[in-house]
Amino acid sequence: MPQYFYRAMDAGGQIQPGNMDASNEPDLELRLHRMGLDLIDCRVSRSRVLALKRVITRRDLINFCFHMEQLTGAGVPILEGLNDLRESIDHPRFREMITGLIENIEGGQQLSAALAAYPEVFDLTFTSLITAGEQSGKLAEVFKNLSESLKWQDELASQTKKIVMYPAAVGLFVTGVTFFLMIYLVPQLTAFVKNMGNTLPIHTRALIFVSNIFINYWYILVALPVAAWIGGRSWLARSEQARYAADGFKLRVWMVGPVLHKIILARFATFFAMMYASGITILECIRLSEGIVGNRVVAAGLRRAAQLISEGQGITAAFQQTGIFPPLVIRMLKVGEATGALDGALHNVSYFYNREVKEMIEKVQSLIEPAMTVILGLMVGWIMLSVMGPIYDTISKIRT
Repeated sequence: MPQYFYRAMDAGGQIQPGNMDASNEPDLELRLHRMGLDLIDCRVSRSRVLALKRVITRRDLINFCFHMEQLTGAGVPILEGLNDLRESIDHPRFREMITGLIENIEGGQQLSAALAAYPEVFDLTFTSLITAGEQSGKLAEVFKNLSESLKWQDELASQTKKIVMYPAAVGLFVTGVTFFLMIYLVPQLTAFVKNMGNTLPIHTRALIFVSNIFINYWYILVALPVAAWIGGRSWLARSEQARYAADGFKLRVWMVGPVLHKIILARFATFFAMMYASGITILECIRLSEGIVGNRVVAAGLRRAAQLISEGQGITAAFQQTGIFPPLVIRMLKVGEATGALDGALHNVSYFYNREVKEMIEKVQSLIEPAMTVILGLMVGWIMLSVMGPIYDTISKIRT
């Protein structure tokens, strides 16, 4: 089905540009008419541009799930609910997608199948949960759980950015100060010290040597991290083994690794509990969780656990043998397996780790600032000692 770039006019006379898949121009005109737009002109795109994932944000999905939860919970038919949603939003691409959902459902598809036609927006876990909700008759409850889960993901993404962006910003500042000191300030001070004619101590000679490296090879020092980053990305893109090793290294990085591990476990526990409560089988829950955790080491552990469970072992024993889940998760799984309330036990795990992740992120942030201050202090102290030491020695000789 070709994609058309179009210009259309809404009821208020405003021009609305956009792009949409359609069989032909009459089909495009019909689709736009259903969206309350009148086609002005259009042209076929030479290349199919799938930008839904970049444009439709997590907040849009939260609004979608909340809207559908309220309407399905009130007994409103899905088609009417989608029509109401389409009329209430201004997001052009989201409206196009809702129109596609309506057309697919009118064509005889279930909601889950209609959503699966947009994998850029609705992933496999999302559509699997909707399928489970349709089969169990708990669609409103599934939409509610999805809405809460998406809100939690949004908050978690914000917390993860904090732990990455703050050290990066402070590190960039320290790097800038280092270049300023070594390229501009140190040469002026050491030139004065050299002119005094005394034998320079080793720490002063070391400072001059480092400063000369910055002055003569600054372009290498700047290009080296960029080249390393590009080379690393290229290596990871070509080698699955490298990606696996990198994911394992992320879990071991000082300060950041434990936080990331707990974020992954919280994400796994949240989605596993939600899927299990929706009626999805344990093996299917584990299979879907492999794509959720976002770490190949943890995903490999989940595959190992699924294999052991399929061979007849219990859930707790299987997860314990993987070696990637801490005692808290194993203990909660054991309690949930014994009481038949596995989803409740995993919700407790998720709650515990969510709280601990927040505390650890605050702790890491509180440690980064004094650590960077100490680094700057040591650097400035080294410069002052290397410059003021020879000056003090010369003054002492003059007095004697």
